[in-house]
Amino acid sequence: MSTDARPHFRALDESEIWAILARNHVGRIAYTFHDRVDIVPVHYLYSDGWIYGRTSPGEKIVTLAHHRWVAFEVDEVEGPYDWRSVIVRGGLYLLLPDDPHWEHALQLIRRAAPDALTEHDPTPFRTVLFRIAVQESSGREGISVPRARV
Repeated sequence: MSTDARPHFRALDESEIWAILARNHVGRIAYTFHDRVDIVPVHYLYSDGWIYGRTSPGEKIVTLAHHRWVAFEVDEVEGPYDWRSVIVRGGLYLLLPDDPHWEHALQLIRRAAPDALTEHDPTPFRTVLFRIAVQESSGREGISVPRARV
């Protein structure tokens, strides 16, 4: 008798979704403009129903300033059938220094990158802060379940 893995899939509950968002710090933002879909990786931190991050100025920022509805994805992958994936949908809001949320965003970002937006910043070109409202969320998990073979 030998064993092999049979995949099992399930939906994640809300607490599992929040936990995955909280323990990871790299995700992808997907957005559309004129029948074109783009997806870009970003560093982020999750706090109280919001995803906070920073990025560099460019085409995506120009697009997102006018078309703020995005999807955001985070994955944890250990193998082909051992993974968790969370997708969030919501509005992306660009933050300016006079925005009341700017300082909170910067404090969160400095938890992961203490020199962010200082003279010692390792990525000084990332000058744009943003936050994404978690308005919809879903998650799935794949699990390898051993099964006996005769």
